[in-house]
Amino acid sequence: MSARPHPQRGVERREFLGFACALALGANALGQESPAPAPPRRKLRKACMLYMCKGGKTLREKFEILKRAGFDGVELDSPSPIPLEEILAARDATGLAVCGVVDSVHWRLSLADPDADVRKQAVAALETALRDCHALGGDSVLLVPALVNQRVSYDQAYERSQAELRRVLPLAAELRVKIGIENVWNDFLLSPLEAARYVDELESPWVGWHLDCGNVVTYGHAEQWVSILGPRLAKLHVKDYSRKRRDEEGRWKGFEVALGEGDVDWPAVVRALDQVGYRGWASAEVAAGDEAHLRDVVARMERLLDA
Repeated sequence: MSARPHPQRGVERREFLGFACALALGANALGQESPAPAPPRRKLRKACMLYMCKGGKTLREKFEILKRAGFDGVELDSPSPIPLEEILAARDATGLAVCGVVDSVHWRLSLADPDADVRKQAVAALETALRDCHALGGDSVLLVPALVNQRVSYDQAYERSQAELRRVLPLAAELRVKIGIENVWNDFLLSPLEAARYVDELESPWVGWHLDCGNVVTYGHAEQWVSILGPRLAKLHVKDYSRKRRDEEGRWKGFEVALGEGDVDWPAVVRALDQVGYRGWASAEVAAGDEAHLRDVVARMERLLDA
């Protein structure tokens, strides 16, 4: 006949097992909050503008150089004189993605031009860029939507460009290619709050923002644009800007500085990118050069954006 277990020992055993399970399951089993899991390591896909590659006689040779330098993708112009078949062949042969295209005529043919015929041409060019981007496997078209000047007032630029964009958004939705509005020195959409409002009023997931980190330095802070735009971010243009060179040598001289050597607060930018969950493309838009120069650009992007 076996001995009956002592009741106190049974309680102690149950308490011990409960404590062991709590340890196994984590602090939540003890009524405490467990630490938040570490976010996945940030690694943005790196691209650049095609003009940055000085080497190579053919498009395929240029794609090969960019791939060897460490880029994952490239941005091209559209409309473009380069046949789509040639671009597709270079892409497929090298594995270099065409991540997006830039509307190549938006400065000359503006969606807010006073001339209705010019606006019609601008719409047609944007539609071509959307179709080319889709055919090349890209996911966004960079667009400067309007220019504010003596011919076009701020309110006219706002109203006309939105009206024309609404004509194009059904095609963007059909092709699943986003229109990325870029902040440039066009005296339009000068704050991140206004930029967010402009996008939201279009009421479409197929329009967003192509944020240029260097362009905002002279009148703002890139990390604030990231935080405010949040899920509206479609892509990033990566370049730097020096206020010191601007003040001493002129406004455009501010761009003549290497990545990481200007006044963009890159640690603050990447913290903001993490906070909004951005994991898309980062595309360099800096001075052109040979393969060694391009390798240096990639190394700087990795150091600034992936740390």
